[in-house]
Amino acid sequence: MFNKIILVGNLTRDIELKYAQGGSAIANTAIATSRKFTVNGEKKEETCFVDITFFGRSGEVANQYLRKGSKILVEGRLKFDQWVDQTSGQKRSKHSVIVETMQMLDSRSEASQGGYSDDSGSSSSYEGGYDAPAQKAYTPPPSYSKPSPAKMPENNLPEIDINEDEIPF
Repeated sequence: MFNKIILVGNLTRDIELKYAQGGSAIANTAIATSRKFTVNGEKKEETCFVDITFFGRSGEVANQYLRKGSKILVEGRLKFDQWVDQTSGQKRSKHSVIVETMQMLDSRSEASQGGYSDDSGSSSSYEGGYDAPAQKAYTPPPSYSKPSPAKMPENNLPEIDINEDEIPF
């Protein structure tokens, strides 16, 4: 069987970091993703809210660099939770995502206001099971100045103006 999900969105709340008895970090938050579409000429937007959980070093990194509103890409697996509501006694359930890989997508200017951006393209990740995931070491990149881009030869290509609302993804 294959259980894989990729979400890009903004965190809806600050991260709640806890530690298991064994000392590994467990970080919980939620992500909001949206989809814009048109129905009968009317523009509409649909938003989906999903709880997400980070384990180990990924949770500590997320807690250190991400805040409510931070833009992030997460890759992981769906998990189905079931419980009995203590107040009503009714059965409840929800889907959530166990994060295996993340990429922080905020720009540097937004990162200086509380977020963090890893412009090198690397990501913090872990691989493993739910109870005891194996962890990959993650070290945030040192402060550095981004190398200036190489000069491209002059060409006569037309400039393209793309409206983000017209992109289908």
